[in-house]
Amino acid sequence: MNEETMNKLAKDENGLATYEYLANNIDNIDNDIDALIDNMIRVDHNGQFVVSTARYLHAIDSDKFAPSIDRLIKAAIDKDREHVYLADLAASIWGPDYKQNATTLAAGDDNFRRIYKRLYPVGM
Repeated sequence: MNEETMNKLAKDENGLATYEYLANNIDNIDNDIDALIDNMIRVDHNGQFVVSTARYLHAIDSDKFAPSIDRLIKAAIDKDREHVYLADLAASIWGPDYKQNATTLAAGDDNFRRIYKRLYPVGM
């Protein structure tokens, strides 16, 4: 990614431009992934594109992008205060049956536990 592109993405108002760049250049972002994730987290104030990016990277290659996905999930938990996007994120990352497996998933994954606690504050 050249400096002009990074400067343009730094002016991204909500994360959409960063998401589009990442999606359109997925085969060539290995050296830039950290900067793109940093920018996404900085510019997306409600978590919509943070969640979309986590879901996208998980679908493309969950192992390769695991560190980025982890950072995005943590950011989504903090940003999605209205819990608009967290349920879709949980289903995409942990499967549509995540509710049935909540106890097991929560025991092994702090991100899952934090999301589930926000979505279902009464408990598991």
